[in-house]
Order: sequence, then structure tokens, then C-alpha cells
Amino acid sequence: MATERKKILLRLDPAVHDALARWASAELRSTNAQIEFLLRRALAEGGRLPGGVGGLPKRGRPAKELETQTDPDGAGEDE
Repeated sequence: MATERKKILLRLDPAVHDALARWASAELRSTNAQIEFLLRRALAEGGRLPGGVGGLPKRGRPAKELETQTDPDGAGEDE
């Protein structure tokens, strides 16, 4: 089971929020995901990201499994 994520209230200047929202949109992230991305990057660059921190959740839909297109009996293969 995944660890529950912490919820916080963050007060931002409206212009800062708008800039973050535009940046997030350009990178196909939510504003919340963009803030977390930036915080993690700042912590890592400052040498303050704790060890064992999980990665960011994957963006978008899960990838479909690739189906092999070979015949089970080997028909159609070059010999």
C-alpha cells in the first residue's frame, strides 16, 4: 500500500500562482505536481532531499503492455 501523501495549505501571490499554472500547463503537469517537482529539485540541489524519498508519481496513463506479434507455432518465420 502506498504511503498517504501529506496535504498542506499554501498561500501564494496570485501572480506567482498564475505563473506556476502556466509553467505547469506547458510541461503537462498539474499546478500541484509542478510545485512538488520544483520543491524536490530545490531540495536535491541544496543537498537536503532525504534519502529514501519516493519518486514522483508517473504522469499520464499507464503504458499498455506490448503484445508480441509472433505466431505461437512459429508459422511465417524465416528459416
